Amino acid sequence: MEQLQRAIIERGSVLSDDVLKVDQFLNHQIDTNLMINIGREFVSRFQDSKITKVLTIESSGIAPSFMAANELDVPLVFARKKKSLTVTDYIYSSGVYSYTKQEMNNITVSKNYLSSDDHVLIIDDFLAHGNAALGLIDVVKQAGASVAGVGIVIEKSFQEGRKMLEREGHRVESLARIHSLEGSKVSFLEELATK
Repeated sequence: MEQLQRAIIERGSVLSDDVLKVDQFLNHQIDTNLMINIGREFVSRFQDSKITKVLTIESSGIAPSFMAANELDVPLVFARKKKSLTVTDYIYSSGVYSYTKQEMNNITVSKNYLSSDDHVLIIDDFLAHGNAALGLIDVVKQAGASVAGVGIVIEKSFQEGRKMLEREGHRVESLARIHSLEGSKVSFLEELATK
């Protein structure tokens, strides 16, 4: 997705060979125009999948997931990282390790919001090692629902996340696939067309 690649190049910051900071437009300050187009792109890629729910993890996945769910006219459900006082033990849960934050989170979703009738599109901001996506897939499986696919805004293709998900038979659609962050430079698997 050209608009997203341009945002990464112009407003992203490479912090190391493994870490890309995109807080100017995705996970701290939100570029709403870009999010609208990201939502539309996910819908175009999954339009024939009969999706009944979109599922993400708080908080960085919420903006792109909201836009996709809005375009699909289906509910958005987000997994919580911290247990709320209003959420009882009537939950699905899974452990997810965050490499960026160096912590384990026990994500939870109320059983009221996912059922065996659901066909779920999982959306997240990043795919690196695949832990968040696998945790969300585990929650979907606990509900007896089916996974329509996994939509990723930015994929670090040099890490093993995609391979793990595809090995389990999941469809992965990433809007920007990063080949490398070496030398403080972003290089994509599919480079921008020269204009």
